[in-house]
Amino acid sequence: MSDTKYIFVTGGVTSSLGKGIIAASLAKLLQARGYKTTIQKLDPYINVDPGTLNPYEHGECYVTDDGAETDLDLGHYERFLNVKTSQANNVTTGRIYQSVIEKERRGEFLGKTVQVVPHITNEIKERVQILGNSGEYDIVITEIGGTVGDIESLPYIEAVRQLLWELGDNNGIVIHLTLVPYLSAAGELKTKPTQHSVKTLMESGIKADILVCRTEHQLTSEIKEKLALFCNVKKEAVIQSIDASTIYDVPIMMQNEGLDTVALRKLALPDKSEPDLEQWNEFLDRHKNPKSEVTIGLIGKYVELQDSYKSILESFIHAGAINEVKVNIRSIHSEYLTDANFEEKMKGLEGVLVAPGFGERGIEGKIKAVRYARENNIPFLGICLGMQMAVIEFARNVLGYKDANSTEMEGDTNYPVISLMEAQKSVTNKGGTMRLGAWDCELMENSLVNKVYHGKTAISERHRHRYEFNNAYKKVMEAAGLLASGINKETGLVEIVELSSHPWFIGVQYHPEYKSTVASPHPLFVGFVRAALLYKRQQTSASLA
Repeated sequence: MSDTKYIFVTGGVTSSLGKGIIAASLAKLLQARGYKTTIQKLDPYINVDPGTLNPYEHGECYVTDDGAETDLDLGHYERFLNVKTSQANNVTTGRIYQSVIEKERRGEFLGKTVQVVPHITNEIKERVQILGNSGEYDIVITEIGGTVGDIESLPYIEAVRQLLWELGDNNGIVIHLTLVPYLSAAGELKTKPTQHSVKTLMESGIKADILVCRTEHQLTSEIKEKLALFCNVKKEAVIQSIDASTIYDVPIMMQNEGLDTVALRKLALPDKSEPDLEQWNEFLDRHKNPKSEVTIGLIGKYVELQDSYKSILESFIHAGAINEVKVNIRSIHSEYLTDANFEEKMKGLEGVLVAPGFGERGIEGKIKAVRYARENNIPFLGICLGMQMAVIEFARNVLGYKDANSTEMEGDTNYPVISLMEAQKSVTNKGGTMRLGAWDCELMENSLVNKVYHGKTAISERHRHRYEFNNAYKKVMEAAGLLASGINKETGLVEIVELSSHPWFIGVQYHPEYKSTVASPHPLFVGFVRAALLYKRQQTSASLA
């Protein structure tokens, strides 16, 4: 048995209370006290991973260095902790059952009847302890998706019950995140939903050690006492989590409420020195007190749901803070971008970001947006599909290849400037054709990206895509001014394009947003925001002249 301690975070009353943010905030505080901490997410859905889920269903799909397509909460974990996650940090019911069924087919259960208990629960316990047994962490925080009482979550809750029993006293605790709703008609906060939720947890054999109560109004001392009494926890273990203006306030709020102190006490760990949050507070200060602002157009086709582009929006917060700039995002739905409304929608933008995505819906709007940024010298960043749209736009409007396209959108185009690699053409399984995870990229010396990455010539970035820049068109494009300024040496694939005649125009085949954190904002976003600010200043002085 390793010396690792475990903290399980469960949710009650309703979903979307922010278990991921609470888990990440607690991990941040423990890390700031000197404990090596990591977080994992157990998701109760039967998809093997979120890779095939529509962003409207579950928000964005987050990708780790090792190529795992995971839940967007892992993005919060990395952004808060500045520590890389992997496949081991996200487990779904689909993956658990797949693994157990494969073992059964191989005869590993020696003819036994395979059941939820013990076989599924054993598999869950094994997955929970992979990170703990690695010897790399003092504390593993495990967030259990869904809401206590859901049929889907039952095997996880049972596995946690068994684990707590096996780990023994002071080695594992449960934090239950719940809702204390405010009834405006009665003018009071209600504790009953929380009482019921804790009771449901206890029916499964688990006692909550700490209650974190999401609320829109301050919890009075009386309410905390009532919750403590009826939910069988100490009063100091009733933690208020009130609505915050930014998720980055939550670690500070949890520190003020003493969440980390109570957790350490219950795990019988010394509360080493006070948390060192100097860098975090500095970031918050810059984020909340910007000296100027810019407006950037986010051109995408899932813009109705903010979570679809979660990592991009957070990357702008990190880059904005370091530049002391408030970044206003104007979400523009590419499917509804027409010649008639185009000018009005794009007016007043100081930067244009064309977002990632799959499929042909809304791509003509994206191509229009690229052209607008290119012709008007507005700072431009194209990510993944956004980079491919920049290549198509350039081929059509600069090289005159009028029907240039990606074979993803049009299989028989005369100018397939974006297409599949030969090796991928015979693969039909959707999950098997992607270029995923971290790939190396060499940067052209003295190029714009070379400067943006502070003079580095070799970088590693995370990918999630199927189609590639078609190298057959590389020479003719470069001759006309669209440089391939980043290349994967092993495959010869183009990773980055930039326009030599434009102040700041970059398209990247990878997803820089996956690597941006509070402690190290991504250089591409930092450079893009800085370019947008410069553009705004130039526009202002030109209008005054």
